[in-house]
Amino acid sequence: MKIRTDFPRTVRTVEHVWIPLSDGCRIAARIWLPEDADRDPVPAILDAVPYRKGDGTAAGDPAWNRYFAGHGYAGVRIDLRGSGDSDGLIDDEYSEREAADVDEVIAWLAAQSWCTGAVGMIGVSWGGFAALQAAARNPPALRGIVPIHASDDRYADDVHYFGGCVLATDMVHWSTCMLAYVGQPPDPEVVGDGWREAWRARVEALEPWAATWLAHQRRDAYWRQGSACERHADITCPVFAIGGWMDGYRDMVLRMVEHVRAPVRGLIGPWGHTGPEAGAPGPAIGFLQECVRFFDHALKDVQNGFFDEPALVSYMQERVGPVTSWAERPGRWVADPAWPSPHVAARELALSGPARSARGLQLTGLEAGVWCGDGGPADGPADQRPEDGASLCWDFAPLEERIELLGHVVAELELAADRPVAFACVRLCDVAPDGSSSLIARGVLNLTHRAGHERVEPLVPGKAVTVRIPMQSTSYAVPAGHALRVAVSPTYWPWIWPSPEPVTLTVHGGRVELPVRSASPLDAALRAFGEPESGAGLAKSYSHQGPTGRIVHRDLAAGSVDVEFQWMDHRHEITDGHTVLGERNVVHYRLAEGAPQTAAVACAVDVELERGDWRTRVEVRAEMSCTADTFVLTAQLDAYDDGVRCFARTWTHELPRDGG
Repeated sequence: MKIRTDFPRTVRTVEHVWIPLSDGCRIAARIWLPEDADRDPVPAILDAVPYRKGDGTAAGDPAWNRYFAGHGYAGVRIDLRGSGDSDGLIDDEYSEREAADVDEVIAWLAAQSWCTGAVGMIGVSWGGFAALQAAARNPPALRGIVPIHASDDRYADDVHYFGGCVLATDMVHWSTCMLAYVGQPPDPEVVGDGWREAWRARVEALEPWAATWLAHQRRDAYWRQGSACERHADITCPVFAIGGWMDGYRDMVLRMVEHVRAPVRGLIGPWGHTGPEAGAPGPAIGFLQECVRFFDHALKDVQNGFFDEPALVSYMQERVGPVTSWAERPGRWVADPAWPSPHVAARELALSGPARSARGLQLTGLEAGVWCGDGGPADGPADQRPEDGASLCWDFAPLEERIELLGHVVAELELAADRPVAFACVRLCDVAPDGSSSLIARGVLNLTHRAGHERVEPLVPGKAVTVRIPMQSTSYAVPAGHALRVAVSPTYWPWIWPSPEPVTLTVHGGRVELPVRSASPLDAALRAFGEPESGAGLAKSYSHQGPTGRIVHRDLAAGSVDVEFQWMDHRHEITDGHTVLGERNVVHYRLAEGAPQTAAVACAVDVELERGDWRTRVEVRAEMSCTADTFVLTAQLDAYDDGVRCFARTWTHELPRDGG
């Protein structure tokens, strides 16, 4: 990656600015500006997240914001209310209070003497959510957004539920992370002597967010609030939507291109949950150049042809074999004029033959990989043969010619279960001549949600029902000579929480629709991306970097597994500010075969800050377990000031299972 230091405009950084809100709360901001912005005003580009502008993301934030400022924008990074150095308290993600704050910040930015009055938004994950939600509210000064690896559907396409099933992977872990991150203090160099009182107020107001999420196991008003898909028609500003095939949030891009009537372009690469200019896995692209082109058009009215280019550009992935990581995914960029694309047609696979039954193995799913990978080692799905062997499978004849898939594979099944509460997981796999099985796409459905995620209808044991199960979108080229396999199981651990009792699933038949893409004349004319560029970030000096990855521990005597995800283990200093950050983050998923009520997720997240004689540490331990009727969530937080425990909280929540 080329680190740019030469820009059309000289850049200055304002390390801290208070943005006042109407209720007296102050939002902490860091701003990158052209030196002459007071004489020659510029549009502002906002990234609104709770990840601590002064230390948590301080080393990485300049890379984008300095780049934007050098090209004639103000890069603005705020700490949301109750996080980092900002005033107030935060009690959940994407709340109505957060939405109102963001709208006020947008209006404040537009009114500054150095701003032209036009504001854009950009962000990965939370920042992308914030951008989508703001666009659906349509504040007057918001002129364009770049949501990256985010979702417009908080219920069906986020870290809480998948196909109406409670996500075991990531949900309670993410809640635990936020307890630790939000439970950190504001910086005394910014807020002054009241930092300890502000810290105490934060800790005293905290609740495990997973308890709130589990109190809403159906798609109700709680989830509709903040879901931009509820208001696609209200989005009037231009949108440049970004996703990655290894990321959990790829489907947002296709929905935005399909449903938003404002100018929209979508880009989906092979990436995980990281910026496309970093490209993990590769290929990386000159993403920031594309963002500047977009914002030049949307915020400066430059007629540069950005929206004359194809509505959807995506990476057609070649098979790499059943390996869990790769530095660069082989493939090529393809272009479609719209979504749905006129170059994608449905091809049907019939699941014929006599009815098939299988009692689900609880440990099916260990080869799944992560729900939302960042391109790191062991993120991808492994060889699917162990999963296939525990599933009902339909194998088709080897392909006589290569086919390319783009979009959603959809399964329609006639099935029955022997319990009132049951799930179905459907996978489409590519079986090579050597027998290895590579995952192409997957989807799950809580069968009590077969009439929609707003209601629960228990199954009548033994009675057949017809269900439609869309899989996450995919891009995949199946080579000639390879065969397709459809696999169905009633379990998928540790992605989804197991049903209360072991289930025998019977599939009477059905079909699978494949989104087969043919060549488009736009493919050959597609403009090549530039080489990756970035503005310079801040230097880090590491004193410790531990291993990360995924380890499966098996207890053969007990018939149980412990899937250990080592997410983070590091300690480093941001050299410009001499602040030392450390984080140790591990999660365990435990389950015994044949005993779904032994399912448990245990998380440990420790975060620390140190600068001179200021030393703080927050330790959080959380666990989710279950009975046949309830989910049980426990958590403990201990906060330390200079090595002495100063605050402690414990929580226990028991929440009834609602059809899951």
